[in-house]
Amino acid sequence: MSKIILITGASSGIGKAIGEYLYHKGYTVYGTSRQPEKIVNSMFPLLALDVRDQDSIRRCVDEVIRISGRIDVLVNNAGVGITGPLEEIPSAEIKANFETNLFGPIEMMKAVLPHMRAKKSGLVINVTSIAGYMGLPYRSVYSASKGALELITEALRMEVKPFNIQITNVAPGDFATNIAAGRYHAPLSPASDYAKTYEMILAEMNAHVDSGSSPVQMGEAIYRIINTPQPKIHYKVGAFMQKFSIVLKRVLPDKVYERMLMKHYKL
Repeated sequence: MSKIILITGASSGIGKAIGEYLYHKGYTVYGTSRQPEKIVNSMFPLLALDVRDQDSIRRCVDEVIRISGRIDVLVNNAGVGITGPLEEIPSAEIKANFETNLFGPIEMMKAVLPHMRAKKSGLVINVTSIAGYMGLPYRSVYSASKGALELITEALRMEVKPFNIQITNVAPGDFATNIAAGRYHAPLSPASDYAKTYEMILAEMNAHVDSGSSPVQMGEAIYRIINTPQPKIHYKVGAFMQKFSIVLKRVLPDKVYERMLMKHYKL
C-alpha cells in the first residue's frame, strides 16, 4: 500500500525536488504552498497552507485525511532565509522567521501526531540546515531557528517512541535552489559599520547556493529514510566540507573553531 506523504513548502526548491522524487517512486504525495493556484507545473497535488496560521494547518491536514484517510509521513520542509547583522535586523523580522522555521513545524507536528498515534505508526522528517549546527556571522537568526528545530526533534522523538512514531532531522547544506531570492535581507544604511563585511559575506552566501548540488540529493535522502525501519536522529546532506564542519565543531576547542570561521569569512 502506497504511503501517504505530506510535504510543506513543496512548490519549488528542495520541497519540490523531494516531492517529485517520491512521486516517481510510487508514493501518494501532497505538497503545500501558500498560493497553490499560482503553480501550474506540479506533478503532485498542492494544498493551500500557511504554516504560520493554525487554521490553515488544520484545514490542510484535515483535507489529506479526508481524501486519503491517513498521513504516513510528514516532511516539514517549509522555511525561509534571513540574513543581516543581528543588531540591525528588526525584531519583527526575527519573530517572523521563527514563526515559519520553528513554530510552523511545531504546529504541523501537533496537527498530525494525533492521527499517527491513533494508528500507532508514522514518521516526521524535519528539514533543518547544516547552518543550524553553528552560529554563523550574519546568519544568526537562521542558524538559531534551525538549531532550535534540531533540539525539538531530539526531545520529541523520545516522547513519541512508545507510540511507534519516528521523528528525525535532515540538515541540508547549500543546494542550487531559489532560496537566495526569497531571503529577508536586513536593510543596511551605507553608513552602517557592518555594511562592508555584510556585503562581502552575502555575496559569498549567494555564490555557494548558485554553485550548489542538485536538490535531487535531498529526495534520495528522504526516500532512504522513509525505507529505514529505525531512522537515526540526525542526517546531513551536502558537500563534504559542509558536513565536515560539524565534525570540526565537535572536536575543536571553541575559540579555535571560531578563529577558523572568522578566517573563512575574512572577518
